[in-house]
Amino acid sequence: MWTDEQPRTRWVDPATFRYRRPDLRLGTREPRPDRPGPTTGDRLTVRHTVRTSTADYTLLLNAPAWLGRRGVGDALRDAVAELRAIDLTYGPNRPESLVSRLRRGEINPESYPPLADLVDRCGAMRAATDGWFDAWAVPGGFDPGGLLGGWAVERAAARLRAAGVQDYAVLTGADLVVRGHAGHGGPWRVAVHHPTDRRRPPLMLEMTAGAIGTSGVTGRRGHVVDPHTGEPADQMVAATVVGPNLAVADAYATALYAAGPSGLSWFRSGSDYRALIANH
Repeated sequence: MWTDEQPRTRWVDPATFRYRRPDLRLGTREPRPDRPGPTTGDRLTVRHTVRTSTADYTLLLNAPAWLGRRGVGDALRDAVAELRAIDLTYGPNRPESLVSRLRRGEINPESYPPLADLVDRCGAMRAATDGWFDAWAVPGGFDPGGLLGGWAVERAAARLRAAGVQDYAVLTGADLVVRGHAGHGGPWRVAVHHPTDRRRPPLMLEMTAGAIGTSGVTGRRGHVVDPHTGEPADQMVAATVVGPNLAVADAYATALYAAGPSGLSWFRSGSDYRALIANH
């Protein structure tokens, strides 16, 4: 299901992180990268934050030195341009976006291949979640918001890879995509804090490829709608899903938040996606 490669994620005993600080933290009040550790001498490390009308994104690049500062800068500009373009072109709250025009019946998705891809992904996730993720079951018609942010991150990440950056992390809220290695040369060390229960110790992961998507990170009720009733979902207080692709993980997390424990059946039978946190 739109996987560039299989996820490479290892669960780690928190005690082993005692002397190895996480590179990334998710689910804290201010999700953030930790202070970067030492880097190997043949790498260029860059951290950049960009704000669009709907989200903040942080990009961490651990680029090969041969790419040069100009090459790294070009890669970063390409990725940022992709994030901004998706916000302008597909944002459902923008009256002239392609999504808004599609909702008004002014265009067909087939006329715009990226829009067709977005619509196809929403349709596939509706089928995969037994209708619990349904971009059409919202007031006003089609709204891909449950996976649009993850789709934007994946497209920005593709820009980084095309420019020669194979080691990176991109974060937005409590979601992330990682690939390759952190600046210290090892896998990205990720601490996933519970979004609503601060007393729980974080889950610790080491990742070289994959994504984490979360719904319910703010503890705010009513932001996900039950597509079967149109009422605010109240089955869960938090849902976090790990897997190969952030758009899919985001959609699964949104659907799981709405469906409650019955949605855990989606992650059986050899699925590439797994529920990390599912609390109700």
